[in-house]
Amino acid sequence: MVGGTFSENSEESEMRVPKIPCICAAVFIAVSLCPAQSMDHAHMNMRGQPNTFIEAVLAHATSGTSAEPESTPGPMLMKSKGNWTLMFHSEAFLNALQQSGPRGADKVFSTNWFMPMAQRELGPGTFTLRTMFSLEPGTITNRFYPELFQQGETAFSRPIVDGQHPHDFVMELAALYDLKLGENALLSFYVAPTGDPAMGPTAFPHRASASEDPIAPLGHHLEDSTHIAADVITTGLTYKVARFEASGFHGREPDEFRWDIDSGKIDSWSLRATVNPAQNWSAQYSFAHLTSPEALHPSGDVDRMTASVMYNRPLTRGNWASTLLWGRNRVSDGLIWNGYLAESTVRFAERNRVWLRMENADRTNELLLRNQTEPPTFQENIIGRVQAYTAGYDRDFMLPHLTIAPGAQLTVYSTPERLKAQYGSHPFGAVVFLRVRVVGRHH
Repeated sequence: MVGGTFSENSEESEMRVPKIPCICAAVFIAVSLCPAQSMDHAHMNMRGQPNTFIEAVLAHATSGTSAEPESTPGPMLMKSKGNWTLMFHSEAFLNALQQSGPRGADKVFSTNWFMPMAQRELGPGTFTLRTMFSLEPGTITNRFYPELFQQGETAFSRPIVDGQHPHDFVMELAALYDLKLGENALLSFYVAPTGDPAMGPTAFPHRASASEDPIAPLGHHLEDSTHIAADVITTGLTYKVARFEASGFHGREPDEFRWDIDSGKIDSWSLRATVNPAQNWSAQYSFAHLTSPEALHPSGDVDRMTASVMYNRPLTRGNWASTLLWGRNRVSDGLIWNGYLAESTVRFAERNRVWLRMENADRTNELLLRNQTEPPTFQENIIGRVQAYTAGYDRDFMLPHLTIAPGAQLTVYSTPERLKAQYGSHPFGAVVFLRVRVVGRHH
């Protein structure tokens, strides 16, 4: 890897990479390109959006059981097959990244995910099967891509700093069942060997406000990193515009071997309250207790709180999606750190998009290790806050059931005093990319 210090045993890597991802990739491409008919889902209006919050929950178009405003577009292929409604959504970015400063790096890599889904009426309720896959374990080499000031998880048994780990090959494998309790109430169940517990807003790869940004937020591990967890069970009750959920799951974050499916006892829990007071608004507050989430700090439990507000506004020949988000971790040793995010994406004149992301995130002295093994006496402490400002643009080119968009974005950072000697005062990162997305009629 250019600009990094990790080395990888290629023999070990080859032994751990099964043939199934290549087969899945071929299947996904074939499905994406084959003739299909975009159909109105049972819970969608003629614009492709739900009419009520309960209908939005039944559509299950977000990650896990999270919510976005009902007016948020859902670009996916839909078909009816007997009693089943089949859906497919995917996107992939091919990125070329360059960073400045003493700690800057460069890399070519792909971020991507694929979501097949099937739904039908079963007994008195609605049954949904949903899977989500990512080929990032093969398209992001050396177990992370460069991202200045980023922290979280491990590679080669060392903490990842200045980098973002790939997603697991199996991001979600879930079954859902929804039972209507009259016209205004819905009881929901979610079971997933790998899935997304009731914690935080819709995860960044699936948020409409972050749809064109191929890079993870700096606050990911303070805000929505539980979106891939093991052995998840969630129960939710929706009444009119409000929803309350509770989850049990295994708290350890995915290990660094991304092709397998992790498992463990249910030792962690979360609660989330969501309200969608109008078609264009969604807000949530959530709290989770994570048991031993970090492999390098097995004795450290984490209490995580998040709060977010989403706004989506359909425009003539476009759409405007925005998110305000706060996340806070309190580690059992007393360390408290916060992350704040504001992001917005505007689609205009049908095919053009511009987006902004602004972040203010606490960073720890783990950054000083520069991807080296933690010393036995290492004590993690907050050493400052990093500000990051991102702006980007892309333009769609339309193909049958696909959009292809070349684009670019620039991120400028403001470095805390203690890190200026290593990073410089205002390093930046630039990404040029090609994005491919599966879309149906409702785009």
